[in-house]
Amino acid sequence: MELPDFMSYANKFSQSDFVEKISRIAKRAGAKLVYAALILYYTLQSDKVSTANKAMIIGALGYMISPLDVLPDAIPIVGLTDDLAVLIYVLKKVWTDIDPDIQENAKSKLSKWFDEDEIAEINDLFKEGE
Repeated sequence: MELPDFMSYANKFSQSDFVEKISRIAKRAGAKLVYAALILYYTLQSDKVSTANKAMIIGALGYMISPLDVLPDAIPIVGLTDDLAVLIYVLKKVWTDIDPDIQENAKSKLSKWFDEDEIAEINDLFKEGE
């Protein structure tokens, strides 16, 4: 899958829109997408992340928030596939900036929407984007 130009979506990102969308789509999106999005969201708030990486994160989260992307989110099953691919791509690019605390914060937040079996799916997160 060729990635879309997600950087053009940077102006779509806002914290309130992110929280609203992730709350609304969590169950339908699945634990992997939500975990990836939360890691990027929390990483964005870190002062240890370069401006270039923050710009990439904002573009990816803006792409996820936008209802107008390559595969519209309303399409059942495949609608969020492109969003997950973009999030995983950016996660791989910024992985060295991600503290274990950020991963734990994201994982603990998952319990708001998912049970333990669903949360276990995040263990093979990077297999989705390959």
